[in-house]
Amino acid sequence: MPLARKRQICLTDTPYYHCVSRCVRRAYLCGKDNVTGKSFEHRRQWVEDRLLFLSTVFAIDVCAYAIMSNHSHVVLHVNVNDANHWTDKQVCARWHKLHKGTLLTQQFLSSETTSFSAPELDSLQATLSIYRQRLMDISWFMRELNEPIARKANHEDQCTGHFWEGRFKSQALLDEHAIAACMVYVDLNPIRAKLATTPETSKHTSVRRRIIDLKHGKQPSTLMPFLSNVLTRQTTVIPFNLIDYLKLVDLSGRSLHPTKSGAINMNQSPILQRLGFDEQTWNTLFSSFEETFSVAAGQNDTLKSYKRRRRHKRLVGSI
Repeated sequence: MPLARKRQICLTDTPYYHCVSRCVRRAYLCGKDNVTGKSFEHRRQWVEDRLLFLSTVFAIDVCAYAIMSNHSHVVLHVNVNDANHWTDKQVCARWHKLHKGTLLTQQFLSSETTSFSAPELDSLQATLSIYRQRLMDISWFMRELNEPIARKANHEDQCTGHFWEGRFKSQALLDEHAIAACMVYVDLNPIRAKLATTPETSKHTSVRRRIIDLKHGKQPSTLMPFLSNVLTRQTTVIPFNLIDYLKLVDLSGRSLHPTKSGAINMNQSPILQRLGFDEQTWNTLFSSFEETFSVAAGQNDTLKSYKRRRRHKRLVGSI
């Protein structure tokens, strides 16, 4: 039986999570349906646009993503500190980008001079507290990502019913090793599926978006920044150097995995030694990240500590 979501996502363990959403009814999210011959490639942009829009609304940073033919990968970071420092006006304005809210929240946002009675103020504060919690909730983030896509796809297919599986898959990333391995795994998905030959040609992935912006000397504003090239006012960053990460993705994509059909040529990179991995272990890890781990990923000591805190009887995989 699947673990309850509240047992899979716990911010005291880690703010980093890998989430995967898959289609049902043999539905195609993107790409070409070989049975009907119909192309759904345009839907890839739907998902990417919605994902990057939500990163500007929620207190949740997007670290990596890849939009595949019948599933999508995202690596997310929950920024609780940002959410707790938003004013009530900011919380209200962000939520109203997604939903109309209530009559009280509309009045609160539209005027600086609106006076409320004591019961109205109590109701308003309770509502804004709920909004604040939702804006740093991964389940709400994935709901706001997937539901609009499902409605558009159902409208286009002229049908009703579920488009996505009932639950998205969630994996806790407990340390820097797990974060790096998962991000590489996500960014290499199109190459492994032979949809692209290099990271820079992997459409609708975070690595391609980062490469494009790097050519202009910047990092994407809608993605969580790396340690390098970061403004001093930004307090949360991915704990790696961007150039080193790109080298790692390129190197990792050059080794051929026996269960994956796509690869690029092999090379060497010093970052493997700096992260403390031998090459064989690293290749196994990034090539089959979902299969290697269950609800959490990390080194042996961090996984054991996580298991004790969460009272899990068994956790699959370690780094």
